[in-house]
Amino acid sequence: MPLSVERMRKEYFQELESLRDQLVDMTELVRKAMSSATQALLEANIELADQVIENDTAIDSLNADVEDRALELITLQAPVATDLRVLISGMRIAQSLERMGDLAVHVARAARMRYPRTAVPPELRFTIEQMGAIAELISAKTAEVVKDGDVQGAFELAEIDDDMDELHRSLFIAILSPDRDVSIEAAIDVTLLSRYYERYADHAVTIGKRVVHIATGEPYAATSID
Repeated sequence: MPLSVERMRKEYFQELESLRDQLVDMTELVRKAMSSATQALLEANIELADQVIENDTAIDSLNADVEDRALELITLQAPVATDLRVLISGMRIAQSLERMGDLAVHVARAARMRYPRTAVPPELRFTIEQMGAIAELISAKTAEVVKDGDVQGAFELAEIDDDMDELHRSLFIAILSPDRDVSIEAAIDVTLLSRYYERYADHAVTIGKRVVHIATGEPYAATSID
């Protein structure tokens, strides 16, 4: 017997909720990845670095699944307005999360490359610790924003990103300071690491913009949360 229209709509909305739940799950995986990568970096923990690299396949798999399911719903349901924004933005959010996972892998690989030494000079360790803490904070806030469609929370993501940008700038100043005796190798390592954390936060802001776009219907290109 064919499914009733009411039942089909119910299953459709359940699929939308399931996609949102997958995005929240991805956010948690990404948070754990960057947290572990930071720990591996600061402690020269090669086992933890390898674990971050290996676990990235789970994030990639979720990204692919979200895209497949969203495209299927677009094809079968022909959604419009808010529902269409949810599905298209859901795919874009998954892509941003996948890139955040890749950035965590970059941090883990930096830890692995310099093992058994640490890639972070002692005098710059505190700044990297702070960047790791901000990455943790912005990940947790991103999960809340995605789960609840929290527009106000999206603006808070931009504020957290400002703190990350300030650390990014301060690290460059520290490296270039004539009072710092930082080797060329260490300067390159820390410059790249700082960029990874800065881009990680930028992707969280992009996710926040997607959530605002879903809620308001304002064109994404015109959406600003700065």
